Amino acid sequence: MKAVLCREPGVLEIVERPSPAAPAAGWVRLAVSHVGICGTDYHIFEGNHPFLEYPRVMGHEISATVLEAGDGVTIAVGTPVIVNPYLSCGQCIACRQGKPNCCTNIKVLGVHTDGAFCEEISVPAENLYAAEGVSLEAAATTEFLAIGAHAVRRSMTGAGARALVIGAGPIGLGAAIFSRIAGHQVTLLDTSTERLQMASDRFGFTSGIVANEATTDAVRAKTNGDGFDVVFDATGYGPSMEKAFSFVAHGGALVLVSVVKDDIRFSDPEFHKREMMVIGSRNATRVDFEHVADSIAKGLVPVDKLITHRTTLTDAPRDLARWAHEKNGLIKAVISVGDMPRKG
Repeated sequence: MKAVLCREPGVLEIVERPSPAAPAAGWVRLAVSHVGICGTDYHIFEGNHPFLEYPRVMGHEISATVLEAGDGVTIAVGTPVIVNPYLSCGQCIACRQGKPNCCTNIKVLGVHTDGAFCEEISVPAENLYAAEGVSLEAAATTEFLAIGAHAVRRSMTGAGARALVIGAGPIGLGAAIFSRIAGHQVTLLDTSTERLQMASDRFGFTSGIVANEATTDAVRAKTNGDGFDVVFDATGYGPSMEKAFSFVAHGGALVLVSVVKDDIRFSDPEFHKREMMVIGSRNATRVDFEHVADSIAKGLVPVDKLITHRTTLTDAPRDLARWAHEKNGLIKAVISVGDMPRKG
């Protein structure tokens, strides 16, 4: 089978690899249909991922069709599916508590082990969800949207709350979309006026704040001096995460969607006087994947506006390398693994 291999930072090539063997009990062999290109993939290509061993086949935003099922698997051959790329151990404390998304031994397809920039993969059947009522191209957006949906669910914030989403990249937009689905009044904050305008034009997020020296005053003005009931930081930037504490209303919550290697510091008196919650959000679980798929099927997620770039498996080495630097207008790029004609 064909695969796109990142042999070392900056080097992508098409290679021939053996197809997966017949699946073991509880596992399924899949024909990859579509796979999204994530910020993590660009980081791997550029050599900026701290915990990765090369060479690596990337790709963890996956839709596929069942080719072959191992013993004990009831899902039928030919079923279109969404793939949860988080391979958990099933035995650690997180898994025992029903939180496989933060398994202590987690392996993510395309990061810790080879992923889906290829024609076929094998995964545990428990990591599959039927792609009902959605196209396979749309299904490939489920994973990155599920990260935002999980963050919103983790916030434990009800309808009517004033929400601030910091960072208007793909993860931030996903959080904003599912914050709106949850009934929140959503404001976006970003350093780029162009991204804020895009979020308004394409997705209807007309309430925006530009991150600059006047941001604190703008937050006060938007909230009548109260701050936001819930703040989601999706920037992956330590200083932004630290500043986000000051945007939270008394009794509110801060959800850290992104992660950085740095220590995060905050004022304990400010934290305590607000009696605020600080919540970590990592990956997603079955309920989030199913919520996203159902929301796409109901037309609540404008997938056609999220997918801005398309390519094929054959052209992916060229296009991914180009898009790593040419980000203008890019929200989500998707690879059609079957080498279908390009759409744009």
